[in-house]
Amino acid sequence: MRGFPVAKAGQVIGLLGGSFDPPHEGHVHITKAALQWFGLDHLWWLVTPGNPLKANGPAPLAGRLQAARHLMRHPRVTVTDIEARLGTRYTAQTLRALRRRYPGVRFVWLMGADNLAQFHRWQDWRGIMEAVPVGVMARPGDRIAARLSKAARVYAQARLPGRASHVLGHHAAPAWCFVNVPLSDQSSTAIRARGGWR
Repeated sequence: MRGFPVAKAGQVIGLLGGSFDPPHEGHVHITKAALQWFGLDHLWWLVTPGNPLKANGPAPLAGRLQAARHLMRHPRVTVTDIEARLGTRYTAQTLRALRRRYPGVRFVWLMGADNLAQFHRWQDWRGIMEAVPVGVMARPGDRIAARLSKAARVYAQARLPGRASHVLGHHAAPAWCFVNVPLSDQSSTAIRARGGWR
């Protein structure tokens, strides 16, 4: 498994996917909050080759990986290009491949509330919800749209209260938990618009 992160059966691993184009302090903040709120043993950044929902491709993967590893330094966080190594393009495919490669590991998919609001547009979004628990963290201005989203309505019965967030990874899917975390309002889009990247 050279080039792949190490994980042992029984561990709870949070997965934070994204283009990280560029990575910024907001990503670091959400990562540290996830480690605290969701009782994770480790967290992996999945720096994607490309986002299927975005028309324009991101900066080259090698540069994004290097910038992410420079920024995110934490003993329980690993920055990976695992999707490029697996040859997967969609989250549902990645989760299937990871669960085969790491039997007994408990994965938790992590996302901001902005992603939950449009989660129903993701390929096989129901398959994602049925595969692993999902931890949702509020970002500024996204709370109401996320709570009224199609995914939140369809899986309303699978929602855990915020006070149970630390045991999310030990629940069988479907299970999801929404936590209100005061997050940084930094965005990769704004950084690119200012000419601070690429």
